[in-house]
This record gives sequence, C-alpha cells and structure tokens, in this order.
Amino acid sequence: MNQTVSDGLSQYLSEYQRSVEYQNHYWLELARSEIEWFTTPTQGLQHNTTEPSYTWFADGTLNISHNCLDRHVRDGHGAVTALVWQDETGQEQRLSYQQLLAKVCQTAQLLVQLGVQQGDRVTIYMPLSPEQVAVMLACARIGAMHNVVFAGFSATSLADRIADAASQFLFVTDVTLRRGKEIKLLATARQAVTSHPTVQVIVHRRNSSTELQEGELDFEQQLQKQPATFAPVPLPAETPLFMLYTSGTTGKPKGIVHTTGGYNLYTHYTSKRVFHLRRGTKYWCTADCGWITGHSYVVYGPLSNGATVYLVEGAPDYPAQDRWWQIVEHEEIEVLYTAPTAVRMLMQHGNELPEKHDLSSLKIIGSVGEPINQEAWHWLDEVIGGTTAAVVDTWWQTETGGHLLVTLPELPQKPGKAGLPFFGCQPVVVNTQGQEVAKGEKGYLAIREPWPGALRSCWQNHSRFAEYWQQLHGLYFSGDMAVQDTDGYVQVLGRADDVISVAGHRIGSAELEEVLTQHAAVTEAAVIGVPDDIKGERVIAFVIVVPQAKVSEAQLQAHVRTQYAAHGVPSEIQFVSSLPKTRSGKIMRRLLKSQITGEQLADTSTLEE
Repeated sequence: MNQTVSDGLSQYLSEYQRSVEYQNHYWLELARSEIEWFTTPTQGLQHNTTEPSYTWFADGTLNISHNCLDRHVRDGHGAVTALVWQDETGQEQRLSYQQLLAKVCQTAQLLVQLGVQQGDRVTIYMPLSPEQVAVMLACARIGAMHNVVFAGFSATSLADRIADAASQFLFVTDVTLRRGKEIKLLATARQAVTSHPTVQVIVHRRNSSTELQEGELDFEQQLQKQPATFAPVPLPAETPLFMLYTSGTTGKPKGIVHTTGGYNLYTHYTSKRVFHLRRGTKYWCTADCGWITGHSYVVYGPLSNGATVYLVEGAPDYPAQDRWWQIVEHEEIEVLYTAPTAVRMLMQHGNELPEKHDLSSLKIIGSVGEPINQEAWHWLDEVIGGTTAAVVDTWWQTETGGHLLVTLPELPQKPGKAGLPFFGCQPVVVNTQGQEVAKGEKGYLAIREPWPGALRSCWQNHSRFAEYWQQLHGLYFSGDMAVQDTDGYVQVLGRADDVISVAGHRIGSAELEEVLTQHAAVTEAAVIGVPDDIKGERVIAFVIVVPQAKVSEAQLQAHVRTQYAAHGVPSEIQFVSSLPKTRSGKIMRRLLKSQITGEQLADTSTLEE
C-alpha cells in the first residue's frame, strides 16, 4: 500500500470512528457547515426505539430547493450550467443555475395557482428531463410531496399509485423516445385517471400535434403566465419531502416517505465525499428519476453541491452502440455513476468502441443497483477508466436515502465488495436473532442506529415501517444477505426475501404474482428470479390455469406488460399443475429456483408433499 492510500485509510478510520462515537455532534457540525438553514438546528438524532420512530434536526427549518439553487445563484454561480439534457435524436437543452431557478419558481407559482398546498401529493409521470426535475424542485419549494412514478409503468400501476397517495395532481409528458420508438405516456396517463376523474392533469407537450382534452392544462403555456420569482418556504426539517413506491415481499408496493432536513444533508454529503463533487463538476448519473437513485444522485445531492448534471434520455446503445462513450468524450465527463446491467450490456459490444474515444476525463466511476460482478468491475477499471479512474461500488436502498456502504475513491478497493461503511453508518451481519455472526460468515445485513437519510415512514402504513426495525430486534433490516471480511469490507450477496432485481429494478414476487392471477385464465402463480449475465436477474413464472383454458405464454407476457411494466415481463412462463408449498400454504419459491439453477436445498422439512 503506497503512502497516499495509507494516509487516506488512516484519515477515513479516524473520521469514521468519530462519526459513530459522537454521532450527534458529527452530524450537527456537518448540518451547520454543509447546508443552509433558516433556523439552525440544535437537535441531532431523537430516537424512540419503542414505537419505533426518530427525527433529525427537528428544531431546524430549511428548504432543499434553496440549497440546490438559490444559494449558488446568490454566491455568484448563477451562470454555471446546472442541467444538460439530450435525447436519442440529439436534441439538447442546457440550463444554468439561474435559468433552472427561474423555471422552478414559475412551476412553484403554477402549483400554488392550481391549489396545491403543503403536504399535498403531486404525481409526476415524466421521462428524464429538465421539466421533471423542475416539478420535483417546485414541490419541494412549497412543501408539497412529489410522487414520481417511473414512466415505464402501466396505466394500472400508475392508477394504483395515484389512488394510494390520494394525489389530485398529475404532471405528464405526452411522449418519450426509446430506441427510436415513440412511447405515448399521455395515453397511458389518461387511461390511469379514468377512475380518478377529479385529478388535474398538466401536460408537457413535446409533440406540437398533441391535442389536449377538456380539463387538461398545457404545462409550458401555464408557465409563461407565471413570474420567475418565488421565495422558498421555510419548512421544519421533518417536513415530508417525497414518497416513492418500492416493491416488497407482499403484493402491494409501499410508499417510502423521506423528510427534508436529514435527506438534504445526507444526499449532499454522500455526493460530495463519494464523487468529489464541487461547483461545476461534470457529473453524469445514468439513472431515471422514477427510482431513488435519480432522486438522490441525479437531483438533490449533485445540485446541492452545485455540480453540472447530465440527463441523457433513451437507451445506452442507441442510436449508436458507443453513444455513452461519445458523450463522455465530447462533454469531458468527470464522474460516471451507472448500473452493472448497463455495463454488462455495453461489454458485449466489445472493447473497440470505448477504445475509439478519449475517456481520460473520467476520475470516478460508480456502480449502483445491484452487486457488481468482478468481471464488470475490472472492465470499468481497465477499459473505461484506463486504471486511473477510481471504480467504486455503492450499496443502499430506496429506504436508506443514500449510500451506506461504499469504499471512498481514495481508499483501497476490493472488486466485488460493496466495501466499507459510510460515515455514521454502522453495518452488522447478523443471524435471525439479531446476533452478530463471525467475520466471513453469511448473515443478514443490518444497520445499528438511524442515519440522517433514513426513511421516516411508509405512507399511510406506519406498521410496515416499524417492521424494518422490529424484525431484527431494534436493528434496521435491509432484506439483503451479506458477509463481512476481517478488514471490515462488506460483500452483499443478494436478497434474503422474495424481491427480484431486474436491471436494477426491484420487483416484488408477490406483486407480480398478483398481476398474473388477475388474468382470467390463471388461478395461481409463482414468480422467481434467476441469474442473468446482462440484467443480473431475469423473471421466470410458473402458472396454473383453469381447466380447458387456452392461453399462451405470449398472451400472459403481454398481460404483465400492460398491467405492470415491461421490466417485469417474465422471460419464460411454465405451465404447471401444482406448486410446491409449505404446510402453512406458503409457496416455496426457493424450491422452484433450485430446479432452474441446480442449487441444492438445505432444508425441505416444511414442504407439504
């Protein structure tokens, strides 16, 4: 280990120790120095372990949009580019911090004019775009909660999320492009709101020929009527900022609620330390804002640090297989944050394409969404980073708000391992009783003590939130299996429950089974995820159909695509006469999985027959 790395490790260990021993002082000090408050907090973590519940900086007031926009403009950095957007056709839009602030203020004025009040839920069904970001920040500016729904979900999934959130406002873009195909989002949105006729629909029109229906509002026309100033509302730190639905082991997705102050600080500081973001750093996270990575590391964390954020809409390898490398070279991207699924897909196109481009601007390459395999890690290190860029894996979840495990760029990396804990995070690998297992032994990945970015509740279902802290006797239960080595590096092994990760998208087995059984021909269904070289996992479904029913695999796949989303479509559907169950009636998905993968089952004692 060279002297620089040794010094970096020593500094990390010293700061980490301080962050866990003096947790409140550590985070309060950072809260005061890293972000701006209207009322400076004096309280750090307040934790009621019996409920359970917790707050961070509860006596402080702030506004996250002020930290993302106003303070940069006030400090003379308004001309710095905030967002660079482009789509598959080469259309481009560049907004400075001053211009983005003006757009957000106009959008906030529009929200108030529409009657949106603090605490109201505003649903956003838009592709990755400056308009999507502006609506998110405008909601934050007035204290409304945004509810972003990935613009690949079906009308049924969108309608379910609108209904559960009791949202009365829907922002939608008319069309988006994917591999040259025009996807009509407005048609899907209209179908979704047929059962919610009181929802106000605001349409961002990209296609000038799109005609609005009675009651729908034209987003751009409405913005032109609004003044470009709107003071950010001072909000208590624990004001809910957004809700975001994530799949779980039960059929209904849960709306994870994050609040303002702790989330602002945590996304800001993890972005700063993990990606070395400063004002003007050219930063490209390839995630969509329909997922938590887009919230934390496309919008809030990077903009709070004043970075130049790239929004690239469309597929990674269309219209050219080297599209991403063209962008990195042309824009001189310094930080690239992407998913192993995309990396493995691009690897298949060979080394020649990236080698044609000058990628030397890259300083840090991050991985997110699922554990990255060593082959993909080394490809990023050698072919994309030229062995000079740091390749860092990151582990976190919708619920955690930001990175919990990540080996900082200046520290020794261990390919295939998520790495060391971020400051203030205390990971432990435990058994079912919540007792720590020996180093090198597999167990459940859990976290001691809340961190500032931790979820505060599940929307309208606090008992589901409580389960996170009660399953392992007061520890946060991540739902992942892991193993920790003697140096403290954690390797995440995958889900302990029945959540499938397809190309970084989390799909609840029970949720997808429910969609399949909604088909008239299907009486019962079981869904599993099996390893896939490109996507990480792919979905296989086993279905029992009613006697004499005539239904094909293609018909059921189309049903899932329509009723759920394209990323949940099973790659294979097997028609069976029965499903393996325990004596209590629970489907033994692991038995089905073992039949596909050839893995040995350790225990089948609970099998009914």
